[in-house]
Amino acid sequence: MQSQEQITKSIIVSKELLRNHFDVTKAFEKAKSNINKEVDNILEIQNKELPVIPEIHYRSILNGDISEDEIINLKRRGAVIIRNVFDRNQANEWNDEIGEYIASNDYFTKSLAREGMDKYFSQLKSGAPQIFGIYWSRPQMLARQSESMANTKKFLNSLWDISSSNGNVFNPNKDFMYADRIRRREPGDETLGLSPHIDGGSFERWTDTAFQKVYQSVFNGNLDSYDPWKAEYRTETKEFKSPAVCSMFRTFQGWTALTAQGPSDGTLSLIPIANSMGYLLLRALQDDIAPDNLCDATPGRPLLISKSYHKDLLEGLVSIQDVNPGDTVWWHPDLTHSVADKHTGKDYSNVMFIGSSPQCQKNLDYAKRQTENFLLGKSPPDFAAEDYEVDFEGRFSSDQLTSLGRNQMAL
Repeated sequence: MQSQEQITKSIIVSKELLRNHFDVTKAFEKAKSNINKEVDNILEIQNKELPVIPEIHYRSILNGDISEDEIINLKRRGAVIIRNVFDRNQANEWNDEIGEYIASNDYFTKSLAREGMDKYFSQLKSGAPQIFGIYWSRPQMLARQSESMANTKKFLNSLWDISSSNGNVFNPNKDFMYADRIRRREPGDETLGLSPHIDGGSFERWTDTAFQKVYQSVFNGNLDSYDPWKAEYRTETKEFKSPAVCSMFRTFQGWTALTAQGPSDGTLSLIPIANSMGYLLLRALQDDIAPDNLCDATPGRPLLISKSYHKDLLEGLVSIQDVNPGDTVWWHPDLTHSVADKHTGKDYSNVMFIGSSPQCQKNLDYAKRQTENFLLGKSPPDFAAEDYEVDFEGRFSSDQLTSLGRNQMAL
């Protein structure tokens, strides 16, 4: 684990080296102009009361009838709502079953005893969301190992350029499970939002060797050459270890809706600009940012997107459209996202977090460690060791895994 002194030194050294490669001021002005154009386009679509986040139907994935224009728009936005991945009645049943799983195992009493173990979101002004440290319930595992989820992930992975000088970066047709939590947000809640942020690395995006290769076009001032869908080097990055920092490479973060929810229900907002990382990376290299600062990026925490530094980008923040139980929402790992501070709807806003984590060496290494915890009912390695489910009745067991599920768990 690096000390704060070592971290500060690496920031200073990295910034000095990066700034010497090109005219960072000129490059940032171009990146800023690009962002302003994208934001203007988003606002124009909103003013026409059209959906900003692309939508496709799961049936279209099965039939292979997604148009080239739809793919282009999806890759531009970096996000997509995929409808009816699961039957609505099935999602409703899962929602009820998870509620019973929580209640019958007295989760709330046990969670009070472990309060404060998960500090990942503590830096965000709105505090921790109403997220439960539940990973191994039957509904979560059934959704993860389902054929419809596997087909959805294959489609999402196919959007990436997986070529590299050493062969394919990952297998787009197979994935390892990444066990994540659930959100059950009560109507009327005003305290459990999340400020705009990006997961999967903070200061490492400037200082880690593999991240520097991912973004080398940006760091050379060649913004037009940067491709956010190029997978090369992304499976080699080394994130600062901290509870809830993802150790897997995810082609998309995502969740599955267990209840109907939309703009007024304290749910997800996105800045749907896939090619926004150039703006964020170059912003931290400008003269008004101290040599030992990267726009307040902090190890082991989300990458904050704030009005102090990123006002231009934040103007493109939009809520997702209405979704129904069984719909899924996906976003590129470099996309800014947030959770609304206030839930003004009348019903619960519930989701299962399920991302797309294709098979590669990095993901295999984590999957093996994760499976050891699964067999014991412990929290996955990436998360605070709250281990609520060790003695939970009704926890999913290894003999309930299908052949697909066993492969996804690296068994």
